[in-house]
Amino acid sequence: MDGGMAQVAPWLAMLGFGAFHGLNPGMGWLFALSLGLQQRSEKVIWLSLLPIAAGHALAIALAAVLVLLGLRFISLGQLQWLTAFALFLFGLYKLFNFYRHPRWVGMKVGMGDLFLWSFLMATAHGAGLMVMPALLRMAEQQGMAQDLDLDIVQHPGAHADHALAAGGALWLGVGVHTLAMVAVMGVTAWLVYRKFGLAILRSRWINFDLIWAIALMIAAAAAFLAAMGVV
Repeated sequence: MDGGMAQVAPWLAMLGFGAFHGLNPGMGWLFALSLGLQQRSEKVIWLSLLPIAAGHALAIALAAVLVLLGLRFISLGQLQWLTAFALFLFGLYKLFNFYRHPRWVGMKVGMGDLFLWSFLMATAHGAGLMVMPALLRMAEQQGMAQDLDLDIVQHPGAHADHALAAGGALWLGVGVHTLAMVAVMGVTAWLVYRKFGLAILRSRWINFDLIWAIALMIAAAAAFLAAMGVV
């Protein structure tokens, strides 16, 4: 992979995962659509997407925090291997249990309930774990891959600068991911509400639970390749 492509690859990954998460009905747009249909209001759909997006963003932000905290104690290579194994094990679990879902209390929910539900769903499905390889690559690009002890001795304050730059990049990555997810969620919910109706979910919709499990395994494979220095 050439230098220019290597620089934009993690950003494209965050954008692509955002679109993929937004298309998955299990991440929230189906919930928002159901509320809109119940209240016969398109406005309710759009308003419901806001706390859903915020809850999802919090789950992704926690993954970014784990990256920043992890790099304070172990090397980038070690964290890459740890992430790869965690993704593989979780992906393997989801592959054989993709039909299981966290339970919810019902459809009478407020904005706070939607926020909490979205955060729990994203966490339970490993949304943050899925994007961690891309977040690690962003941190690497900001100089966090250097040996910290040697870096601090030779360049006092450099680690703090690297951490600050990496933190800024990671938060921007979380924002890019969330915006892509909201855009796809909104378009998908609007198309089902206005054009296709719920019948499309029974007749033509695909098994996103299985696809999600496969995506976790693909992300694990990419994480292993990154840990080996292949990509």
